[in-house]
Formats: sequence, structure tokens, C-alpha cells
Amino acid sequence: MIMEDVSTIVFGVWFLVGAALVFWMQAGFAMVEAGFTRAKNAGNIIMKNLMDFCLGTVSFMILGSSLLIGSSDWALGGFIGKPSLALFLDYKNYDWSSFVFNLVFCATAATIVSGAMAERTKFSAYCIYSAIISLLIYPIEAHWIWNPGGWLVKLGFHDFAGSCAIHMVGGISALIGAALLGSRIGKFKKDETGKVVKVHTFPGHNLPLGALGVFILWFGWYGFNGAAATSVEQLGSIFLTTTIAPALATVSCMIFTWLKYGKPDVSMCLNASLAGLVAITAPCDTVDAFGAAIIGIIAGLLVVFGVWLCDHALHVDDPVGAVAVHGINGIWGTIAVGLFSTTSVPGNDTLNGLFYGGGVHPLLIQLLGFVAVAAWTAVTITIVFLIIKKTIGLRVSEEEEIKGLDPTEHGLPTAYADFVTTK
Repeated sequence: MIMEDVSTIVFGVWFLVGAALVFWMQAGFAMVEAGFTRAKNAGNIIMKNLMDFCLGTVSFMILGSSLLIGSSDWALGGFIGKPSLALFLDYKNYDWSSFVFNLVFCATAATIVSGAMAERTKFSAYCIYSAIISLLIYPIEAHWIWNPGGWLVKLGFHDFAGSCAIHMVGGISALIGAALLGSRIGKFKKDETGKVVKVHTFPGHNLPLGALGVFILWFGWYGFNGAAATSVEQLGSIFLTTTIAPALATVSCMIFTWLKYGKPDVSMCLNASLAGLVAITAPCDTVDAFGAAIIGIIAGLLVVFGVWLCDHALHVDDPVGAVAVHGINGIWGTIAVGLFSTTSVPGNDTLNGLFYGGGVHPLLIQLLGFVAVAAWTAVTITIVFLIIKKTIGLRVSEEEEIKGLDPTEHGLPTAYADFVTTK
């Protein structure tokens, strides 16, 4: 009995430590996005990543938290949590830990979008759509996936830490936002018929900063994936899969780019690390080392494909590769649950994937969840973007984009005041 009490206390503390690690990932996202874009927008990017969390907190306090963790019994059969002001009216009995834990994940979903829309989005427009993601879009679909009364939960859909609920949602929103926003000036060269004939690369201004962001994110991901673990054995297994998948993703990406381009691509390999982390997020508690390795290897190849897809097929300008990293690999991680899950993993007593004798049913449930969440996200975020575009506008002027968003949106001449600039 004493040991059970101790275990409850220890994992209660770890739950909040994990939440703090997820919050620390905001720093990682900020460093990756700033490093992979141009210096004239660095201050704007830092401001956006700061406001992701701060505006997200306001939205989550007002409505988002109750839509996610509120009771499903009041209406609509597990579609949405019951709106409530219990945070303000019944603070003494409120589940404070659950609020903080869910808030930091909510902020992550919102921050993914900013990278794909970097360098040409109005700050005011950004504040609006970021707040709405935290207010409505993310909480409702996360309710389906994580609230015990959610309709996908009842069907057996599994997404332990958010490949679908967070990363895929952020990636789809990023793709739609970048498409509606349009590409940065000079990204695509077109002929007289409007056909894209060349894709230009805009190198990020600080690759070491971007690399630091990746390492920060990887470190925070141990809390991202492991915070909800309920035993030491399960936590150890989650840490292992959260290490193997990104490592193998990076190796597979390095080998592929080395063979294809003659040199191993540094920025692509950094994104591959993140792609492996995204892909393992949903199945981190249900797959073994072999499954994590395969998931990672495929993720490392998918991120290269995703960047090519955006640039050369869809002609969508995504400065940091958010669609490839979070969107495509969020989908892959969601599907991988139905393929590689095995009951040999600590804490997983019921879920076997297709390759481990579980049949096709778990895979079909995962596909249903992916389609439902993708449809919800695509419809709602498109409405939000179109309303913003038709009212205050999504995009800055051509002159503002050329000068950079630091001086035009924030009155900041440069984020690097003591550095000498050259023409």
C-alpha cells in the first residue's frame, strides 16, 4: 500500500515535469523556425512563438480546456466536451495538473503552423488564427482522441501522445495556410504561361541556431511522449522508442541524401530527426525496438519526399518543412499504430497491429481516425483563413516582405543590433 502511494506521488510529479519539458519545446520550435529562415524576420518569429503559448493560454482558459476535458455525456455522443467555467468558479476542486498538461500540448499544435507561413504573414492575422486553433479546432478533435468519452476513444483509436491530434493537425493547417497565403517573393520562377520552371532555395540565416532547436525539441520529446506513462517499465520503453525512431530516421535521411545529391544534407537531416520523433509519438507506448526502427527509417525518407512534394508538385512554399515533418509524418505515425503495435510492450495488453497478428481492424480504426481528424481540421482551418483573408488580410505587402517583418511589424530594425550588415 505504501509503495502504491509512493508510485502515485512519483508519477504525479513526473506528469508535471513532463508538462514542463513540453513547454520547453516552445524554445526549440522558436530556434528551428528562426534559424531556418532569414535574419530580417527573426524577431517576428520569436514574437510569434511567444504568443503561441500566451494567446493559447487565454483561449484554453476561456473555452478550450472544457471542450477538451469536459464531460462528453451532455450532448452529441462524444463529439465535444461540456463548456464550463469551473476553472474560475470551482478552483478548489479543479484538476490543475490536467489543465497545465493539456495546455502545453495545445500550444504545440498552434506553433507548428507558424513555420510554414513564416516571412510573409501579418502578425495580427497570426494572432487570430493561433488563438482560434487553441480555442476550438484543437480542443474538439483532441476530445475525440483523449477524453474517455470521446467517440474515437470508444472505437479503439490510439494516439498516445499526438502524432494525429497535434502534429498532423498542425501540419494540415500549415499546408492550407501556406497555400492560401502564397509563396514568398522569388521562391518560384514561372514562365509566360504561369508554369513553375524553377524552385529557388532561401537558406536559413543561422543553421547552428536551428540545430540547437532540434536538440531542444528532442530533449523535450521525452516529456512529450513519456509524461503520461504509468509505470517505470512503460516509461523506459517509451524513452527507448523515442530514441530509436529519430536516430534511425536521421541515418536513413543521411544515406538517401548522400546517395541522391552526392553530399549528406544537413538541414534535411535535422528535419529527419524531428520527423522520426513525430512518427513515433502515437505508437511510442505500443511498439518495440524493431517497430520503432522501421517507423523511423520510413519517416526519414518521408520527410525528403514531403519537401519535394511541397516544392515541386504542390508549389507550396514551406520555409521550415513543417508539412513534411509534422503533416506527413503525423499521418505515418497514426497509421503505424495499426501496423507495428505489439502486446510484448510493457503497458500494452490488448493492441496488436496487422504485422503482429492483430488483423486489419486496428489499422482500419487508425485510418478512420486520421480521415475524421484531417477532415475536421481542413474544413475549420480553411474557414478561419478565408475569413481572415477577406477581412484584415493574411499577408503583408510586397514592400513589407522585402524589408522584413522585424522593422515593418514590430519597429525592430534588426534582431542582431550589434552585428555589421553588408549589402
